[in-house]
Amino acid sequence: MVGLKPSEVPPTTAVKFLGAGTAACFADLLTFPLDTAKVRLQIQGENQAARSAQYRGVLGTILTMVRTEGPRSPYKGLVAGLQRQMSFASVRIGLYDSVKQFYTPKGSDHCSITTRILAGCTTGAMAVTCAQPTDVVKIRFQASVHTGPGSNRKYSGTMDAYRTIAREEGVRGLWKGTLPNIMRNAIINCAEMVTYDIIKEKLLNYHLLTDDFPCHFVSAFGAGFCATVVASPVDVVKTRYMNSPPGQYRSPFDCMLKMVTQEGPTAFYKGFTPSFLRLGAWNVVMFVTYEQLKRALMKVQVLRESPF
Repeated sequence: MVGLKPSEVPPTTAVKFLGAGTAACFADLLTFPLDTAKVRLQIQGENQAARSAQYRGVLGTILTMVRTEGPRSPYKGLVAGLQRQMSFASVRIGLYDSVKQFYTPKGSDHCSITTRILAGCTTGAMAVTCAQPTDVVKIRFQASVHTGPGSNRKYSGTMDAYRTIAREEGVRGLWKGTLPNIMRNAIINCAEMVTYDIIKEKLLNYHLLTDDFPCHFVSAFGAGFCATVVASPVDVVKTRYMNSPPGQYRSPFDCMLKMVTQEGPTAFYKGFTPSFLRLGAWNVVMFVTYEQLKRALMKVQVLRESPF
């Protein structure tokens, strides 16, 4: 570190881990209503309680929720969402570079596409294993419809939701939908991290942009678009399966077959627009914040270690 400016010092794994979780929470705070709208659109046609309120488009869904359920409704499940990001994004994003280096052959200066994809799949699967209960609770809150004081509230709060699901469905209920979620997040993580990695690398290598906000913005936007296109079908199946009551679907595959039979193949892209708006906005906010946090945290660490 001697002789290097704080901005030139490579961030440590701990800095990446903490920075990724914090940046993801900040991105969630700004984009959570879009995520809730996506969930409502994805389960439309399946959720009996939601049939009385038909949702049309992203803005229409959010406005309908605010009108029928109150102004706080788009932020249902936010606490579980933030818990999810601290345990989820910290692993899948914060550990990506370390796992990528692990898969890169010793002595190699170049990191292949295969290595990056392997790293994305690995950290995505690891993150789901750690954070699955938080995702289940988040989706249950986002999917629940409460139209007034007299409506039934299944969960009184986030911790009550964890306890209720474990009591009524067993501990396995908290890991419901783990397989489709691993598939979804392996795909999303590959699309996000690998696309961001490659776009940023090319922009810097060809001197099109410097390692600053415009470069991070373009790379993150491209990553969000790729992730939405490839992951939407798995995302819809995951959302429906995790939100379903016991016995509705025998397996994620059964859920997929019923969707195709009853609603046609276009059902796999329900909620695509809010998914893209959410993932695109989320990626831009998260990656830009993440890059700045890494620099700020390393600057603090270098200043603390400096003898002057």
